[in-house]
Amino acid sequence: MDLEQLTARAMRVHALYDELNLRQRERSWTREEFMLGFVGDVGDLAKLVMAEEGARDMPGGRAALQHELADCLWSVLVLAKLYDVDLSVEYPRTLDELEAAITRQLRPSGEGAEVAP
Repeated sequence: MDLEQLTARAMRVHALYDELNLRQRERSWTREEFMLGFVGDVGDLAKLVMAEEGARDMPGGRAALQHELADCLWSVLVLAKLYDVDLSVEYPRTLDELEAAITRQLRPSGEGAEVAP
């Protein structure tokens, strides 16, 4: 699946959640509420990573970690769409910027390397 297909599928599932919330609560989540849900998922992911590394106990094991990573990706795709961010443009641009900044910092000091804060 390419990014466009992933995003389209993510938005179909998002629309189903909206329908379910309208039926059950007579309202759908705002973008802010969706973001707060994502923050909760990131917290769950952090706990699962800690469990994977043996730093804590967490039920679900590797399957739960895989699920939470996919769930977080789903949230990022939905948020990008809701905020009209084209990840097919922004993701490579961001990685280019990161790669250039890190490469500059890795140069020996005689080659104009920057000092990281």
